Amino acid sequence: MQKKLNKIARDTNFFLKNFIKKQKKSELITPMKYGLFSGGKKIRSKILIDIGLLFKLDYKSLIMIGSAVECIHAYSLIHDDLPCMDDDSIRRGKPSTHIKFGESTAVLAGNSLLTMAFEILSHKHLNLSEKIKIDLINKISESSGHLGIAGGQYLDLSFEHRKISKNKIVEMEIKKTGKLFSFCCAAPLIVKKKKKKEIKEFEDIGADIGLLFQVADDLIDYKGDSLTAGKKTGKDKKKGKATLISLLGHKNTIKYANKLILKINNKLKKYGSKSNNLSETLDYILNRNK
Repeated sequence: MQKKLNKIARDTNFFLKNFIKKQKKSELITPMKYGLFSGGKKIRSKILIDIGLLFKLDYKSLIMIGSAVECIHAYSLIHDDLPCMDDDSIRRGKPSTHIKFGESTAVLAGNSLLTMAFEILSHKHLNLSEKIKIDLINKISESSGHLGIAGGQYLDLSFEHRKISKNKIVEMEIKKTGKLFSFCCAAPLIVKKKKKKEIKEFEDIGADIGLLFQVADDLIDYKGDSLTAGKKTGKDKKKGKATLISLLGHKNTIKYANKLILKINNKLKKYGSKSNNLSETLDYILNRNK
């Protein structure tokens, strides 16, 4: 599993470094690269490739689409760490982008990574029809804006120090984390020109995978240590964050996560052994160290 993740990370970073190298120089390139190449396991890209392989898609195209996803993920982390958001000074064992370069530069670097994702998806080297590119851009836009990451972050902040229902917490975590995973699961089907119903099925699978990822992240914050997590832990409780752990407790949250894995695997049964890579990734998400 680690070898597969390492290969995807290498290939994604190779593409992104070349893509940035061909851009005109600007003062924001350095903080953009700092936020983009700060480590990270590329789990979103791994999910995208796992689903892509179910439908026999071209690996290079998947790496390009995954690179756009990683740009959006990096933008969201840069903005999440800002003092006006979650106020985190450490990310992946290094100073957060705003600590290194200042708040205004971090905001602009994050914005630039967000827009670079659309540049990648519309690029001539992505060997897809214009219609498919537009559909991918529409879907990733939806996943990133007020209906996705941005909307989820808003709810996350507004739920602090409040008693929130389980349904509301799940809705928030799906927006904040699940929507980008939904895109990763839907993108291969968009490329294959599948019907809307089938695309929706995989979007729902992606939402569950994103929820699993967020639950695992919350468990790390609850039980993990800062050194292995690469960021401060125990923050959720201090900030009064609304999480499933705060509502259900530690043991019940682990049970909830295992039920999610079972639910996702049941939906993938019809693909037989072809879905083994994806099942392996799900286990890794829940049991990862950071």
